[in-house]
Amino acid sequence: MCGINGIFNLRCEGDFTSPAKRMRSALVHRGPDDEGLYAEPGLALGHRRLSIIDLSAAGHQPMSFADGRYQIIYNGELFNFRELKEELKEFSFQTATDTEVLLAAYVKWGKNCLYKLNGMFGFAIWDAQKKELFIARDRLGIKPLYWTFLDETLLFASEIRSLLEGGLVPRELNHAVLGDYLRYQTVHAPQTIIKNVNMLLPGHYLVASAEGISIAEWWKPEISEQPQKPYREVCRDVRNLLRASVKRRLIADVPFGAFLSGGIDSSAIVGLMSEVAEKKVQTFSVIFDDSEFSEAAHARRIAGKFGTDHHEIFLKADDFLKQLPDALNAMDHPSGDGPNTYVVSRATKNAGITMALSGLGGDELFAGYDIFKRAAVLEKKEWMNALPLRFRQAGGNLMRLMRPGMRGEKIAAVLELERISFASFYPLSRQVLLEKQVRQLTNVLAEPEIIVRSIAAQINKDFPGDDNLLSRVSIAEITTYMQNVLLRDTDQMSMAHALEVRVPFLDYTLVEYVLNLPDQYKYPSTPKKLLTDALEGLLPDEIINRPKMGFTLPWKHWMRNELRGFCEERLTKLGAYDSLNDAGIQALWQSFLANDPGVTWSRIWPLVVLSHWLEKNKVHA
Repeated sequence: MCGINGIFNLRCEGDFTSPAKRMRSALVHRGPDDEGLYAEPGLALGHRRLSIIDLSAAGHQPMSFADGRYQIIYNGELFNFRELKEELKEFSFQTATDTEVLLAAYVKWGKNCLYKLNGMFGFAIWDAQKKELFIARDRLGIKPLYWTFLDETLLFASEIRSLLEGGLVPRELNHAVLGDYLRYQTVHAPQTIIKNVNMLLPGHYLVASAEGISIAEWWKPEISEQPQKPYREVCRDVRNLLRASVKRRLIADVPFGAFLSGGIDSSAIVGLMSEVAEKKVQTFSVIFDDSEFSEAAHARRIAGKFGTDHHEIFLKADDFLKQLPDALNAMDHPSGDGPNTYVVSRATKNAGITMALSGLGGDELFAGYDIFKRAAVLEKKEWMNALPLRFRQAGGNLMRLMRPGMRGEKIAAVLELERISFASFYPLSRQVLLEKQVRQLTNVLAEPEIIVRSIAAQINKDFPGDDNLLSRVSIAEITTYMQNVLLRDTDQMSMAHALEVRVPFLDYTLVEYVLNLPDQYKYPSTPKKLLTDALEGLLPDEIINRPKMGFTLPWKHWMRNELRGFCEERLTKLGAYDSLNDAGIQALWQSFLANDPGVTWSRIWPLVVLSHWLEKNKVHA
């Protein structure tokens, strides 16, 4: 796991050594073990290394190949690099790294090498003979890669801050995506909060040469009709695929462990690790000892069952509060989430761990969120579309009175849709602020496209069918919330401490298999039924059936007391931007202070984070 950056002028003109070094310096936290730079006229490639596989100096990057024709910079891990090496016996390998295997695979198969890779990655390969740069990102978007094109020059990096520190990219706010951020506490790829800076979409590659820049999709999550297997056989397949995924992700030459909350997903990963690991598994649980709910007992039960070397990191709310400024400063892109991951990653790294496995992705793949059940219920209520819209609007107003707060508002918003369908109600599920609130907060006159609405509509169009609704929800969750909030936050908060996080649930072989199963096998009549049935005998019943939990922190209290000045100062600064409405922001803040049930702390916090990030990174309107 590393940090990469590069600059390429399509005419192969200019010396970019200095800006590339500045960009690389902004990535030190991602790769504290080594640094490298390759430069020639019109090109500079920078690298910061976090050593995970082959810790020797032989893993130095940029790495050259074929008498210097090719240069690679690479951030990620290939979990099947040993198998690929067997297919590449015509090459004489000089290192034990997966980097060299990846470069050999590109030399042999070109862009088609991507289909052979099982891993998480963002990499760039320079072909000095063809004067061509090839950049690619992994299927699920586990590793980030940002780019921009200015004055016939391509700049790219693992982080936005790296692009900004080069001094060539204007620090301008992307006003067009403010609505997206206000609605969903993030900006959905390919756009970002910085004008003209893009994120390369998951499963895409970019080619740059004198002919220009082209981008193509090489993979996406899909649903296709498959021969239906008996349920018990499907359960065996799921267990074998997940077990193989866990085993692949234990390849490392550094100490590793696992995050363990005591929930189904993390417990499943730890249980399978205990089956395939060659040594005792180390597990890490952060325990908030003044939390309203504690997961410590559940994590201890799992650790005891599988005989792990269990570490409990006790953290008081005040300790968390003290780390909050550092967590905010570690954000590479503003987000309404992330500080929890920062704290867990810091504690794990301080315990001597360089790589950890996470249960991220289990909810998206195995119907772990409420939206899966709600979607199934709403699909069965298509008869409501026959009711005149005015009747449904009246029902919505009644719902607002009966259930004051965001839940009642969202139900009312569904009833008031022109037509209730997956494509229309799904975009409401993850909204932090609803349309009326968004309009009050922004001065942007033109209504921006709601990208989640477009994504949901395209999924519905691509995968019609009566028995794949849950898979459509999975794809929507994967391509919106998971990729643009969870994975981005996990990467930026873990790499702030040079900790690599691997996610076994996102092995593409498992993802493709589960997406192509019928709804009847995945419907969560009990929590994540397919997953728990597949792992029968592995997890205790009390872990499977306990209520879903998470870190419970006193955000509401903090923001009205210890963090009040911090919040008010940043909200005032945010209101100074021309595209945002100061009066609307202040009215929302006052509603929060007045205990308005429709304005919880989680509706305000993303605004505070946005303001802090813009100021920290000197972004101007």
